[in-house]
Amino acid sequence: MASGFFALLDDIASLMDDVATMTKVAGKKTAGILGDDLAVNAEKASGFMSSREIPVLWAITKGSLLNKLIILPIAFGLSALLPPAITVILIIGGLYLAYEGAEKIYEFFFPHAHESGPKVKTDLPKEEVLELEKKKVKSAIITDFILSVEIVIIALGSVAQETLPVQIMVVTAIALVATVGVYGIVALIVRMDDFGLKLININPEDNSFSDKMGRVLVNALPKVIKSLSVIGTIALLLVSGGIFVHNLSFMHHLEELIPVPGIVFEFLSGLLIGAVVLLIIIGSKKLFKSFKKTPAAH
Repeated sequence: MASGFFALLDDIASLMDDVATMTKVAGKKTAGILGDDLAVNAEKASGFMSSREIPVLWAITKGSLLNKLIILPIAFGLSALLPPAITVILIIGGLYLAYEGAEKIYEFFFPHAHESGPKVKTDLPKEEVLELEKKKVKSAIITDFILSVEIVIIALGSVAQETLPVQIMVVTAIALVATVGVYGIVALIVRMDDFGLKLININPEDNSFSDKMGRVLVNALPKVIKSLSVIGTIALLLVSGGIFVHNLSFMHHLEELIPVPGIVFEFLSGLLIGAVVLLIIIGSKKLFKSFKKTPAAH
């Protein structure tokens, strides 16, 4: 009986070792998209009154955890019952990521007006402020759902050859770490300017060391969010390109024929495919608008 107990411990230790190893692999695969996730959520969580930033961020975090509870069982079910569906969803997700990256680059060179979402105004009654907050939180949770699907599927695709218990533990760990890590960093980012103001007001002296540090933090906030957006765009194209190269055989063969580093090939693959998807979507929108404008024949 003792030998059976120790054999069980050995099996558990071996399983946990596999989980730790595969979690590192899955973490590297999903790290790219987390940059975009971080940039998006930092933007979504900003713009509130200082006293409401943390409560709002906590509401978004709870919504993100609920998203994971919905997505994870469906993903594991597909992996167990219909494994090819994971590859299909991965490629579809890759197309979306590539499009998103290409669209951000297109927007940088050819900016156009966007419809502005609900903004919280401090001169409104408390009830209206809370209602606008709810709308913005709901929008952030919907965005988180899309990003969570991408993270879970990419993580699951990286451990598709492993047993179901390993898949469940690895992907669940990645999902939880992504949620806690991303929103923990977002909390620090959105409070950066408030911490800077506290440093500025910490003493009555002008141009003291705390004043200088405070001004650095206050001025750094918009630059940090903008930098995260740039890093996230590059990451989107790298992740999407990696999905195409590793899941489409012709892309893998093409990579072997072109003498460039793998990371460069993946970036260019994501950029080119994203540009094609972007052109198709822009063309479809223009075609749809032209049909709407065309008067019906009598």
